Amino acid sequence: MSGFKTIDDEKVEGKRVLVRVDLNVPMKAGKVTDATRIERAAPTLSELASKGAKVIVLSHFGRPDGKHVPEMSLKPLVEPLSKALGKPVAFAGDCIGPTADAAVNALKPGDVLLLENLRFHKGEEKNDPGFVQKLAALGDLYVNDAFSAAHRAHASTEGVAHRLPAMAGRLMQAELEALHKALGSPKRPVCAVVGGAKVSTKLDLLGNLVGKVDKLIIGGGMANTFLQAQGINVGKSLSEKDLGKTALEILAKAKAARCSVLLPVDVVVAGEFRAGAPSKVVDANACPDDQMILDVGPKSIALYQKEVGDCATLVWNGPLGAFEMKPFDQGTVALAKTVADLTAAKKLLSVAGGGDTVAALAAAGVEEKFSYVSTAGGAFLEWMEGKTLPGVAALIRAA
Repeated sequence: MSGFKTIDDEKVEGKRVLVRVDLNVPMKAGKVTDATRIERAAPTLSELASKGAKVIVLSHFGRPDGKHVPEMSLKPLVEPLSKALGKPVAFAGDCIGPTADAAVNALKPGDVLLLENLRFHKGEEKNDPGFVQKLAALGDLYVNDAFSAAHRAHASTEGVAHRLPAMAGRLMQAELEALHKALGSPKRPVCAVVGGAKVSTKLDLLGNLVGKVDKLIIGGGMANTFLQAQGINVGKSLSEKDLGKTALEILAKAKAARCSVLLPVDVVVAGEFRAGAPSKVVDANACPDDQMILDVGPKSIALYQKEVGDCATLVWNGPLGAFEMKPFDQGTVALAKTVADLTAAKKLLSVAGGGDTVAALAAAGVEEKFSYVSTAGGAFLEWMEGKTLPGVAALIRAA
């Protein structure tokens, strides 16, 4: 995907480079419990430092609402970030003002500095021009490597891109290129897998996809709403009855766009929502009144595997069943492994994203086997919905 500059396009040696990353990582008792986002940010920071840049790291953490909340300080991230980079990382107790100025002025080429939580200032989320100016004054160049925050028009994700020469970092670059290949300019046929609990949270997504993909596999609790809308009894399954009309409208829109919608033909049902609950397979139109649908059945899995096998591109958001509980993870795991195998055989470009999706693929042991897996929850979903992401739009305008 073209239209934005990368760190290949600017000489960074000796320059102060502001790098927006996403270090909003899970913490417990002051310790990082999952360093994935730190590890993903490391390549861009290391590359800039190795090229002689003075690297100034910007990030938010939590929702302090413009106040200094000690428990939301970025200081505990200095050690894990240093470990990921293999070099010391300095820390400044503020992101603007005299403390930040002094820390930036002390930098030598190749040094890395982490500034304090941006959201300790109200100006960050308000994209306040005064706050933007103070941030921009700390750097000569700006790199956005936080796709996961690109759907927010905040000072550090959008505002600074208008004040300094702006580029995409390696993670942002990889994300944009993968997404462009998946839906921007994909090889066809294109299949989308959309699962999850509720249709109501993915109306925009479904509405956008039926006009862009050739096949749409609908799973999870969402599928129950579509089945029920067509007059099929779903017993005591999770279903949004009030969205029946909307579901039928989506099906009609898909038909008009020649998008084939695939719903379960058989399902796994149980009397209660718990791991190991006694279960059985029934046809999708034969769910007993006292049972609930918790996964797709073997016929559905075989159908989806065949359909995906005929495609060149696949995007995935949301599990097919209650994947967090055995044995109701089988549909998601089976299809995920098929997609991984087709990807390995160079027969399929596969892009997936969303919190539950990443967890489901990790549980299936295939997270590293897709072409690209996005850890950006809200931003990935908004991109799939066809929305403009302010942080990305700012990079394109700056190019």
